[in-house]
Amino acid sequence: MRIGIIGGTGGMGTLFSRVFSDAGHEVLVSGRATPLSNADLVRASGVVIVSVPIRSTVPVIREIAPLLSEDHLLCDFTSLKAMPVAAMLETKAEVLGLHPMFGPSVSSLQNQTVVACPARVAPEHADAVLAVFREAGAKVTEMDPLEHDRLMAVVQGLTHFTTLTLAGTMRRLSVDLPALLSVTSPVYQIEMAVIGRILGQDPDLYGPILGENPAVPEVLDTFAAAADEVRRAVESGDDEVFARLFRKDAAFFADYIPRATEDSEALIRCLAEK
Repeated sequence: MRIGIIGGTGGMGTLFSRVFSDAGHEVLVSGRATPLSNADLVRASGVVIVSVPIRSTVPVIREIAPLLSEDHLLCDFTSLKAMPVAAMLETKAEVLGLHPMFGPSVSSLQNQTVVACPARVAPEHADAVLAVFREAGAKVTEMDPLEHDRLMAVVQGLTHFTTLTLAGTMRRLSVDLPALLSVTSPVYQIEMAVIGRILGQDPDLYGPILGENPAVPEVLDTFAAAADEVRRAVESGDDEVFARLFRKDAAFFADYIPRATEDSEALIRCLAEK
């Protein structure tokens, strides 16, 4: 396949340029500083992948739409799927939405997850692209774009919101971070590491993940209600009220608890040995 990646000169575009090249495919890239324009790339490629920031994705799709034909397979690497897939379906091309659930700093695709949303594509054409991910060691999960965005409102939206809330709480309390870290055990170091990792990255990535997903507001409203429920249980001073809430949540997670325990123990051992 000849694969063209719009936005292929940085971030995920650079990573997947290497992934597709290593798999034996010819890769073309376009970006702000490349001799090749987006239009040139589309004309020269059979598979076109849009790998640009969330808020730029739909405008870029609409920019190249007049150049696309039924012979093209159009994909995107956006963290949201409903809006990009809808925009791609307005073109004549076959459409396969993609969301790599990792960042460009990974050393390989081994044990990583890629979500695929095959919207209008021949199975053999989708398989040709997805096989590259699978053969590189990634797990591919297929789902509907709307379901993807509902899940991402929790997987990404709720997680990032909670992380930023924890960071903001510590900032408001003027917590002495060196003193805090000096008394943390590995399990709490893991939580602190996640906060530091997120805050060390680009806010222009996380803002749209929270702000552009229409499923996020309901999740945040539910988060506020859950936080209020826990607070009332704590402030009640009644051990049974708290235990009842704890058991209710534990029952919801019952099937996952053994795996969670095993995975977290492995992380704790790894950090402790480090």
